[in-house]
Amino acid sequence: MTELDPVIHAQARLRVVASLSALGDGDKIAFPRLQELLAMTAGNLSVHLRKLEDAGYVEISKTHRGRTPATLVGLSRRGRLAFEEYTEAIRALLDPTQSKEQP
Repeated sequence: MTELDPVIHAQARLRVVASLSALGDGDKIAFPRLQELLAMTAGNLSVHLRKLEDAGYVEISKTHRGRTPATLVGLSRRGRLAFEEYTEAIRALLDPTQSKEQP
């Protein structure tokens, strides 16, 4: 049986990673916009982002827009690969007759 990545598998973190995977490589989203998209509190989102950041799955950068501080969040290459592997594992669980080697 295929193992599911426990860092991604938690519902809130899966929602975060899925949302970030929709961005292009190297693109980032502002923390408040991500919070709004996911309908999460700032504290809850911060906790899950920290766990994803510790795993190397997200990159967080702090900058300024004018004089206003801004936090930007993006999926790292490692995070994108982990999410692709996670989705393959889910597909294998849902349909074990399918494998990525078959045409």
